Amino acid sequence: MLSRKKIILGIMLLAFFAGGFISGIYYSGNLGKEAYKPSSSSDRMEDERTDTVQSGSSKVVIGYVQDFRNPEEIDFSAFTHILFSFAHPTADGSVLFNGGMARENLRKTVSLAHREGTKSILSVGGWYHIKGGQSYPYFSAAISNPEARKNLVNNLIRIVETENLDGIDLDFEHPRTERDAANLELLAKELSEKLRPVKKELSIAVHSKINAVTGEAVESVIYKPGIFKAPDHVNIMAYDGQWDGGYHAENLAPYSFTENIVLYWSSMFDQLGIPREKLVLGLPLYGQPENQEAKQVSYAAIVEKFPSYAKEDSIAMNGTVYYYNGVETAKKKTRLAMANGFGGLMLWEAGHDSKGDTSLARAIGDEMKSIFFSDARGTANGE
Repeated sequence: MLSRKKIILGIMLLAFFAGGFISGIYYSGNLGKEAYKPSSSSDRMEDERTDTVQSGSSKVVIGYVQDFRNPEEIDFSAFTHILFSFAHPTADGSVLFNGGMARENLRKTVSLAHREGTKSILSVGGWYHIKGGQSYPYFSAAISNPEARKNLVNNLIRIVETENLDGIDLDFEHPRTERDAANLELLAKELSEKLRPVKKELSIAVHSKINAVTGEAVESVIYKPGIFKAPDHVNIMAYDGQWDGGYHAENLAPYSFTENIVLYWSSMFDQLGIPREKLVLGLPLYGQPENQEAKQVSYAAIVEKFPSYAKEDSIAMNGTVYYYNGVETAKKKTRLAMANGFGGLMLWEAGHDSKGDTSLARAIGDEMKSIFFSDARGTANGE
């Protein structure tokens, strides 16, 4: 006899997938440093969807997308959430966008995403700041001062309301002191208290917390337990392991590295009594070169030139070897995440994905669908 919990879960997942869930080359442009200015109601499309935010009620495929990316090139139907990256905090709690084109792309992203039933969220922070250098000192200053933190919260909420966004993503890379960790926890709590009552989401990007070489926990990145209670999704950046123990491109995001990450976060959430469904496992959509002087390349660029290499995890091209995650590894990681009760998967970044059968976002979605129907059949047969 089916348990009530399994029946409810089956109904929610079936509704999710039936709704059409399954249906690139880095460039950094300086478009000008302009403070945020809200659009008027006449120059943006209104979205009258009435769906509610139910944390952990369905599996997600989240894609970050950079602000210079042409939104019309993104396959929004392959994602449940698109995280527009990045808005930049300043020391006084103001919010900057990378020029008028970034703001225009944000509005196009919201409109096109909503047309496909995909949530559109603004990501704040990132590694670099448009005023120069790392975002860390700007973000740290903004959240360390109570008045500046209040300004930041209010400014972000105003942008959510004005631009018809579905929430905010915090990308503070990465808390290095107890003070910064505590202030980030306060920011998340204060944002959540504003977002949740109006059925908007909060997510946070986090370091993998695992050394790719040793498999041990990284102690230099600090998080307070409360930081994981506020958001709907905790997006684990389970990649960039190439920097651990020297430079080793093959450690970008191998499966063994991911296994250690999943074990670490699963154990931590169990100990904290936080549902694992909040956890979202990240994958890279780029290739890391063995030659450190070479540039990263997008997954799309690899498979466009060599389609058969969509099934591989490395390729020799441009005079070096690139390491990446292909379709089979993406599916394998999806099975790993689902088997451990994770809420879904995340990709950096959506603009680097390929189209059609070689798309990693679609491969992940297809694998989730396969797992769901396999589990549903097993449950129906009393297994």
